[in-house]
Amino acid sequence: MNDTYNVLDHQGEGKVTEKMSRFLAFARYVETEDEARAAVKDFQNEYHDARHVCWAYMVGPNRDKWQLNDNGEPSGTAGKPILGQINSLGLTNVVVVVVRYFGGIKLGTSGLIAAYRQAARLALEDGGCVVMRRMKTVAITFPYMSMNDVMKLVKGQGLRIAEQVFDNTCEMTIEMPEDDFDAVVARFSGIDGVSIR
Repeated sequence: MNDTYNVLDHQGEGKVTEKMSRFLAFARYVETEDEARAAVKDFQNEYHDARHVCWAYMVGPNRDKWQLNDNGEPSGTAGKPILGQINSLGLTNVVVVVVRYFGGIKLGTSGLIAAYRQAARLALEDGGCVVMRRMKTVAITFPYMSMNDVMKLVKGQGLRIAEQVFDNTCEMTIEMPEDDFDAVVARFSGIDGVSIR
């Protein structure tokens, strides 16, 4: 398994006109299938006057959850080319919606595939790409007297404190790259009084 994955940097848009049909494409970052479906519904509501609102999404760092929809276009001419562009850029946690306003001239199967592919590609390229590292969290508790050693390790390893509570005992939830997890946990275990949950 790769320790990185690619996500959209920001919202992207693209526009293609083919034989008077307009294809408006939108790429959005999402974290779950529910968020992707909600985004699709929002576009369907906003562009309710369009002939077709076709889409595809891919979510999860393993790129294992995806779905597509041709929304009345001939099977395989819209959702599949949209998903193909997501795949060609190796992206995940993204939904791409392409809205088609019919221009009165039929494009044929190859024309539809090319138009949906190009519109999706433009939106994804407009959105840019960011490489993310797979992260894991660990929860630790420790006495206040171990604070300096814990913080030295956190700063030295470039870890991120997701949560912290200082009471009679100190508690932290720490986020770190997945590939560093075992080594960092072993180093925390070596600090006096630290317990790992």
